[in-house]
Amino acid sequence: MGTDPKQIKKLYYSIGEVSELTGLKPYVLRYWETEFKQLSPPKNRAGNRTYRQKDIDTILLIKDLLYTRKFTIKGAKSQLKTSESIEEIVESTSTIDHHNGSTEILVKVKQELESLIEFLHHH
Repeated sequence: MGTDPKQIKKLYYSIGEVSELTGLKPYVLRYWETEFKQLSPPKNRAGNRTYRQKDIDTILLIKDLLYTRKFTIKGAKSQLKTSESIEEIVESTSTIDHHNGSTEILVKVKQELESLIEFLHHH
């Protein structure tokens, strides 16, 4: 058994740990909480944010939208709203029928829809 800390999945991460994992400053993470309703980590009794893996995944998605794909905050918000509903469809279908390739098809459909949405936002 390895003792590498990267192999251990924690239930909750501090803002410092999330900052290190994502390469984002804590003030950026706090600001994004005010802008994106999908990002609202609960606070513990001491008032410190407790990020879960889904929060980190959301942060990485927002980072990709803003920094890599060059969306504005408004555009990223819109993209997240759309992605959320498509993601739910993909997840629900993949649990029902995981073995026949429908998941791969839905992922491709999702990518096509996201491309179309991005195109429409820019025109």
